[in-house]
Amino acid sequence: MTCCFEDLRNKEIIHVKTGSKIGFVDDVVFETRTAKICDLIVFGQSRFFGLFGRDDDFVIPWNDVEVIGGDTILVSCDFPQLSANSAPKRRRFMGSLLK
Repeated sequence: MTCCFEDLRNKEIIHVKTGSKIGFVDDVVFETRTAKICDLIVFGQSRFFGLFGRDDDFVIPWNDVEVIGGDTILVSCDFPQLSANSAPKRRRFMGSLLK
């Protein structure tokens, strides 16, 4: 199966061990000499329409990619903030204001 960058951007990344959704591929890091992919990058959630920056990006080493399917990419890397029933750390600005 061949895949172009636009196809990768439309695939959702799922953590194999917890089943949590990490996000969609935003960027790819590759080695220029060998043209091999090194990392997949998922940008962090923007805070308040991007005015307050964004959360940390998720860098997924290519070695941790288990399967690339038609709609999803399954990965097995270790993210300390991932739990069995939660997605990656996302801040909710309005929710914290209402508390």
